[in-house]
Parts: sequence; C-alpha cells; structure tokens
Amino acid sequence: MPHSETSHTFQVDLRGLVDLLSHHLYSSPRVYLRELLQNAVDAITARQALDPGAPGAITVRTGDTLTVTDSGIGLTEADVHRFLATIGRSSKRSASGTLDGAGLDVDRGDFIGQFGIGLLACFVVADEITVLSRSAADPSAPAVEWRGHSDGRYTIRTLPASAVPEPGTTVRLVPRADNAEWTTPERVLTLARHYGGLLRHQVTVAGPHGETRVNETPPWERAHRSPLARREALTAHCRDLFDFTPLDTIELDLPAAGLRGVAYVLPTPVSPAQRAGHRVHLKGMLLTDRAPELLPDWAFFVRCVVDTTSLRPTASREALYEDGTLSAVRDALGERIRDWLTGLAASDPALLHRFIDTHHLAVKALARYDDELLRIVLPWLPFETTDGQVTLEEFARAHPTVLVTRSVEEFRQVAPIASAAGLGVVNGGYTYDHDLVHRLPEIRPGTAVTDLDPATVTAHLDAVDPAAELRAAAFLAIARETIGVHDCDVVLRDFQPVTAPALLLDNREARHERTRAGLAADSDGLWADILGSLRHETPRAQLVLNHLNPLVRQALTITERGLAVTTAEALYGQALLLSRRPLRATESALLNRAFIGLLTHAMHQPGTAAPGSEPRKEL
Repeated sequence: MPHSETSHTFQVDLRGLVDLLSHHLYSSPRVYLRELLQNAVDAITARQALDPGAPGAITVRTGDTLTVTDSGIGLTEADVHRFLATIGRSSKRSASGTLDGAGLDVDRGDFIGQFGIGLLACFVVADEITVLSRSAADPSAPAVEWRGHSDGRYTIRTLPASAVPEPGTTVRLVPRADNAEWTTPERVLTLARHYGGLLRHQVTVAGPHGETRVNETPPWERAHRSPLARREALTAHCRDLFDFTPLDTIELDLPAAGLRGVAYVLPTPVSPAQRAGHRVHLKGMLLTDRAPELLPDWAFFVRCVVDTTSLRPTASREALYEDGTLSAVRDALGERIRDWLTGLAASDPALLHRFIDTHHLAVKALARYDDELLRIVLPWLPFETTDGQVTLEEFARAHPTVLVTRSVEEFRQVAPIASAAGLGVVNGGYTYDHDLVHRLPEIRPGTAVTDLDPATVTAHLDAVDPAAELRAAAFLAIARETIGVHDCDVVLRDFQPVTAPALLLDNREARHERTRAGLAADSDGLWADILGSLRHETPRAQLVLNHLNPLVRQALTITERGLAVTTAEALYGQALLLSRRPLRATESALLNRAFIGLLTHAMHQPGTAAPGSEPRKEL
C-alpha cells in the first residue's frame, strides 16, 4: 500500500511571538521607536537610490496615537501582501542583493535593518498598527493601507492616490494600556534623541509643545574655525553626552571600517575592572551605549562614541557581534589610543604628567607588553619607594642598585630601616610594579635591579659591640629558644630609627614553607606524604632586635627566665604587628599570652595595688 503525504503550514501565535520579543530578545519595550526610525531611514535610503534628489525627512507625532512618517520608497499593494503579511520577511534584501519589490540594485549594507522583524516589535507597545503607504517606485500605483492587530488579524485596502499626496509611509500605533508610558510625548522625544541623534536624515518630533529636531551632525564631522574651536566643540559634546569634562580628546578615524568618532579621556581614575560604556552608532542609529568590547581591556581610561558602517549587530540589535571585523577594529582603535599616549611625551609633557598621575595603572598595564611605550613612559611613572612617591628615573639617579620587594607587607616591614641604612627599595607589591621595575635596566643601562632579600637588609645593619652582646647573651639565649619554635632566629643589631625596637625579616617563600609544614603536621596518610614531598629548604625568618632602642636595652638586662620568655614573645609579637600582614592563629595566641604574662608580672610586683583596691596615699 503506497504511503500518502500531505503538506501543512505552521500556525504562528502572534501574541506568543510578541511576548518572546519583549521578554527574551529585546531588553526593553523602548526599542519599538528605534525599529520605526530604522525602517524609515532604510525607506529613504532606497528612494534616494532611485532618485538622488528625493527628500529625506522623518516626522514623529505624539498624542492619543503615535505616528511616524517618512518620505521613503513606500509600498505597493503587492509589497504589502509580500512583506507585512509574512512574519520575518524583509523588504530590504533579497538573495541577489537587490531591493525586493522595487527592482533596485542597492547594496544591503546601505540599510540599517537586517532582520525583518522591526514592525512586529511595535506590538510590544501597541494593540493596533496601521501602515499607510504610497510607492515612489511605481507612481501610478494606488495608496495602500494595512491594519494589523496583536491577535494576528489584519486587513488590507487600496486608496486613491490623492489620499496620500506624496510617496512615503506613515505608521500609526494605538498604544496598549499596560505600556502607555513608552508613548508619552516626553518619553518619545527622549527616545528619539537617544536613538536618532546622529541620523543623516532630518528627524523631527511634533508634540504638545511644538516641533523639535532631535538629530544633528556629529562634532567630528563638522567644519570648525580652528583646532581650538574643534577641541571646544568636542569637549562640549562630551559634557552633554557623558557628563564630564575630558582630560583630552582622541579622534578616531578608520576609513577601511567606515568608522569615525572620538575617545574622551576620563579626568578621574577608575578601576580596571569597571567595564566602560562606549556608545556605538550603526549608520547613525544608536546600537548600544554599553559596548565594552569595542576597545582593548587596558583602555579603560576612555569613553568612546563612534559611528560605523561595517560592524555587525547581534539579533537584538543591542550589542556588537564578535567576529573578525570587530577584533580588527578593536586592535586598530587600541593602536590609535597608544599612538596618542606615546605622542604626548613629545607634544605635551605637562598633559602626559597629568594623565599618568590620574591613570598610571592603565599605563603600567600597557607598558608591560609594549616596549616602545615602556621606553617613553617608564621614566614618568610614579612608584612607592623609600624616598617617597617618585619616578624610577629620579630614584635610579640616587640609587644605582634598586631593590624591589614582592609584596606591600615586605616593603612596609623594611622601608624605615632600609631608608635609614641608605638602601633604595621600591614597593613591588602593587599591580604590575614588580615586573616594570625589573625592566628598568632596559632603558637605563648601568642600573642594577634585584629582589630584596632579608640577608641584604641584615648585612646593612651595624653589628653590636662584642662586649654589649656578651652582656646580653643570657637573654638572647632564652629569646632564641622561645622564638625558635616559630622558625625564627634572633639577632642583635644597631640600626635607625631608634624608635623601632625590633624588625621581623621574612619572605614569602619562608611563610609558605611554614604553612606547608603546619598543614603536614596536622594531616595524615597520603595528604601528609604529598605535603612532605613539597618541602623546600628556605632561610628562616629573623627577629632583629635594635640595641639602640631603650626598651630593648632594658629587656636585655632581664635575668628571670619567666619574664625573659614573656618579653621575647612580646617583642616578636610587636614586630609581627609592624609587618602589617595577617596573623596566623598561633601568632594571635602568642600575642595574647605575652600581654597576659606582662600584666601578671606587673600585678605581682611589690607596691602594686591589688585589683579593686584604693591607691596608696602619701602622708
């Protein structure tokens, strides 16, 4: 028995499709006006391809209904049946690249719209849409009216040509009660400016307070009396658009990508993690005001506004599609910003200095991978050093050998002592600083850079007189025994400043080894074996007691063992606190034990008042 086959057509639930658009494709109902403006612009583009002298104007009228009228190519009755009655069909392109319905050979790249669902998006804010159109491609064709409803019903009728005196299209929306806020006069004017501010054709919004033109030629495309006037115009544009006065302006021009615009340099520092909100216009229509992918990550110190003809939008037309073109544009724009930065060193050193003071973190991030930029800006970059906040160039002139720490804690430990000893130390604990300091010899031959080692600091501290060290031998022996359980040696030295009783010299590797050893001791089985296999021989930490400090001198005279143990722990705990690094549980316990011990000793001394008793009065 032969198999039978029948054909069927999918039935489309228009309400469900509109819900899909409003909740999953578009971020907000406001895009309806963008879609209407987009269709109007494309209709004008098509008509001017047929007649270059044809007018190009768009008028948006607000009231009980919202209408958008354009002087574009218009539609015939056949066009309406073909495009408005078929969901997803676009009048703007065909497989051959010609304009469907008009027979025009127009490059589809000349149009803004690419997805054929623009009019459908209007059902997000309207229950009824009416399209009244007259074709410029066929002047003898009658005017046509299409009226569609959100439940999927529509009607089509033809009208005398006199009903629409001039070619073009008018779209009328009857707002939905639940989304009426999007069609109020004030909101429509705001949206028209937001989306259509850079459109090439005149866009006018007519409302209760008269007519307002919402678009203008962007400042980078206008002729100006002088470079100063151009700069002032761009600065004013930045204030109006981004609400800040830029530190400088960088004009962007990539003819191969059909891109022009400007990058505004932020006048205040921002976090590198903060994603920039760049504004991207596609053929004049705003695509998005949040396009961090437009620039490299390191260029977080600028905000851009650009107009392009080559970048592709995503299906929602609210973001850029990541492809090879976008990647090439991103690299080219990054190169343009880099050229501006390197050019400042020769053209405006004062501005470069102001920029680096504000955005040194961004410059450091870029300089790590850009040898030419490193050569230009490294002498200008500020670093925290034992001589204060200075540039590396200035610091290297005073210190032929530059020592650099690996962490902020290490720098803060040794900075006062190293400064007094004449050592030149740079804080390499901040982002990028350690790597950049080590590249200093590349641009300043003769300068040596090495990581700071505890032994280096100890070697620059003065040895104590042998007789004084002999007198302190008893206390030092108890201190070494007490502090030795923390993998720390105790030494006695003379060093400045006198106010520092002790210095704890430690490094990251030694701390890691102590952590590993502690975990291994608390573990068993396979995990203990793994931790044991990771053991490395590392230098022990050193507690350096300052023989010049009065507190230490007093401590060295202690002979009673219990008090000596407590005093050694107190000095070690104070040095831990001065290192400004997080304390381990055992170190916190040591501090508590030392303070309790000192308090207990003081309370048991002869003449010390008992808790709660009145102090003794002299007669």
